[in-house]
Amino acid sequence: MPHTDKSQAFLEQFPALEPDQAFRFACHPGVECFNACCSKLTLSLTPYDVLRLRGELGLSFREFLSGYASLVHAPDTNLPAIRLEMLKDKAGSCPFLRSHGCSVYPNRPGACRTYPVGRAATVERGGFRERYFLIQEPHCRGFAEQRIWTPCEWLADQGLPPYNASNDRYVNLMAGLRERGMRVPPRKSAMVVMALYGLDEFRAFLRQMNVLEKLGLPPEGIAAILANEEKTLDFGFDWMNIILFGNFPGH
Repeated sequence: MPHTDKSQAFLEQFPALEPDQAFRFACHPGVECFNACCSKLTLSLTPYDVLRLRGELGLSFREFLSGYASLVHAPDTNLPAIRLEMLKDKAGSCPFLRSHGCSVYPNRPGACRTYPVGRAATVERGGFRERYFLIQEPHCRGFAEQRIWTPCEWLADQGLPPYNASNDRYVNLMAGLRERGMRVPPRKSAMVVMALYGLDEFRAFLRQMNVLEKLGLPPEGIAAILANEEKTLDFGFDWMNIILFGNFPGH
């Protein structure tokens, strides 16, 4: 999950794990509590989560937002974020939960992939610091299973490297705002939403305004950004560094 004060406090309730420290866990339909952790969630979706879910569902950003999520703002930085809305049923279920499990499993959010390992990434002098925690909740019977993992093995098995790489750029953006004591100005808030979440709209904006050409990017780089949403998002973080901080990293 992206680092916030609340998420940090939540993770620190649980025992810390070293990257090579073993733990026992498995989750599958045969586990007694299967699907029990997929309800009544306060689940913030990272930009990369939204990218993957939109691709799975075949939706535009606006369709996804109106059907499954809500727009919120961080109280300290006013950085826009997207929160997944639970159903209004008695259980408060995730909208993607079915009796057989997760209906978007190949493109499920990073927080769902990570569980039961919590990963906290913070920006410190000299780079990122990663810490791992074991989120061992009383209802979960997965810890009685026999499969042995280390945090690094678990994150690799769950397909987290691209999620974490993108999410760390989001963490870095939050850290940049905090270090400067900045709040995202209301007039720039819509641009943040478009560049990080509304990638279909962002690509249309880039084309219409010839942004990439004006920045002097090579033709092959421009083509990649306009053809591949992961590349579009990667540039979106660069664009936010221009809009918010006046610099263009990596170019």
